[in-house]
Amino acid sequence: MEFEFPDLGEGVTEGELRKWLVKVGDVVKKDQSIAEMETDKAIVEMPSPVAGRIAELLHEEGGTVRVGEVLAVIEEEPSEERPKEEAPSEEKAPLEEMPAEEGSVSVVGELPVGEELAAARPATDKVLATPAVRRLAREMKIDITKIKGTGPDGRVTEDDVRSFSPVKEERVAPAMQPKFDLYGWVDRVPLKGIRRSTARHMIEAQTASAQVTVMDVADVTDLVALRERVKEYAMREKGVKLTYLPFVIKAVVAALKRHPYLNAELNEETQEILLKKYYNIGVAVATDDGLMVPVIKAADAKDVYALAKEMAELSEQARSRRIDLGDLRGGTFTITNYGVFGGTFATPIANHPEVAILGTGRISDRPMVHDGEIAIRKVMHLSLTFDHRVLDGAEAAKFLNDLIRFLEDPALALMEP
Repeated sequence: MEFEFPDLGEGVTEGELRKWLVKVGDVVKKDQSIAEMETDKAIVEMPSPVAGRIAELLHEEGGTVRVGEVLAVIEEEPSEERPKEEAPSEEKAPLEEMPAEEGSVSVVGELPVGEELAAARPATDKVLATPAVRRLAREMKIDITKIKGTGPDGRVTEDDVRSFSPVKEERVAPAMQPKFDLYGWVDRVPLKGIRRSTARHMIEAQTASAQVTVMDVADVTDLVALRERVKEYAMREKGVKLTYLPFVIKAVVAALKRHPYLNAELNEETQEILLKKYYNIGVAVATDDGLMVPVIKAADAKDVYALAKEMAELSEQARSRRIDLGDLRGGTFTITNYGVFGGTFATPIANHPEVAILGTGRISDRPMVHDGEIAIRKVMHLSLTFDHRVLDGAEAAKFLNDLIRFLEDPALALMEP
């Protein structure tokens, strides 16, 4: 059977083959991991859907595999060696064949390799390629018989199809590329994995929505004092390190309940705004490989200690790239804390299809008027980006005002149902 790269959901359209865990000829059990795939979400092990023998591995490590493309061919029941002249059955043939004249090379028989295959092809019009590659060639309106395969035994790969152009030989010399190293040495770092996927997703988010950012500050002096009072108790009795983030999450959820259009999604096909009655809060986590957004499900049903514990666990799993894909899905609103790196204001990009994201800056001392007098207060900087297609600036400002009220008086947020 052909084992295809499955649809993992959450907009994942491709992945990078990080590592093969098997080799051709290995016997595998059902659900045994055969490959590690890296997506923009996580590193995922691909389990074999059946027990059998690995007949073919169709991609190289480090290559990109699109959803639906064949990763490997698995023979469900290892078969005895067949005579070379035996024609392959339709079910067991891992590769499709183009019609060939009698006497041409059989897929099961001995195949010429390297230059011999390239020389043999014009006489037989035989092409070795998987159904997925043939389908891609048809979609790109490319005659697959004109492509010289670079895969095993001259097999035509996806990269061969994508890089092929029927007018390649007629092209003029390519335009001169800018010389980035004109003034000194340049390190070239491949754009891949999370960084490549993030780059694509950010462009898609900016293109698909009308994003606007509003900014404000919150006097969090009382919040700072509350955390100072309970952080030792949290560590001693609950075993968690209590940061400001759980309090921010509680305040965000309380504000979202009053302003449902920020906890929403626009369905462009049906032209409907989906107001979500559940509160799954994504929190951006910086990793060595790029940004990941674990999601705390049902955040409204958890206290600050439970939120702190879950966020610590999810952050560690994200940084080690061993987080479950289910913990990266289903977000309704995202928080990104660049204040931990010393930032104040920013213009964060909403995690499409979500319609809003809150950026929290560092807490710093600022002179403010408090109870009619100028005093040094603890101030948190806030940046709220929203999709102007779904809500207007007035609604965003009202949300931000309520959020500030809950941050400035954290007891209010903790008392919200």
